Amino acid sequence: MPVEVSNESEIAVDEAELAGICRFVLGEMKINPMAELSVLCVDVDYMSSLHERWMGEKGPTDVLAFPMDEFDTGRPDDPEPGPALLGDIVLCPAVAVRQARAAGHSMDDELVLLATHGVLHLLGYDHMEPDEEKEMFGLQSKLIDAWRAAPREPVTGEPAAQESGSR
Repeated sequence: MPVEVSNESEIAVDEAELAGICRFVLGEMKINPMAELSVLCVDVDYMSSLHERWMGEKGPTDVLAFPMDEFDTGRPDDPEPGPALLGDIVLCPAVAVRQARAAGHSMDDELVLLATHGVLHLLGYDHMEPDEEKEMFGLQSKLIDAWRAAPREPVTGEPAAQESGSR
């Protein structure tokens, strides 16, 4: 699943982890392996301008999702979904740092949460109504828990080791 991550913020982020969680979520949601998305990490000023332009709200936010194609889950007579350009997820690491401190976890954990949240938005999930929020946030938690429990391929070629804690 092609996932492009670009960091244009002043804060270092684990681009491989962001791509990994996005691929994991798409896989768990049974999305066509040819589906594409991009993740862009931006600074506070740029996120503020996007937030005001697209949501009509002042100040930065943590994550915005911009769907590109109408998502096709397949039809009963043709259950295979087609490839799609799902869209773009924009993250603000500076906001993630503040939220991570408030939640008592790392910025990387917060970015995993935000990337998962963004992918779910691209797939059509929302949280405007209480029942939608319960469904989306419940699924988000299950996906993140599964991500943390999943074994990873070693990045450096060293033998895989199960690490405790967040991924």
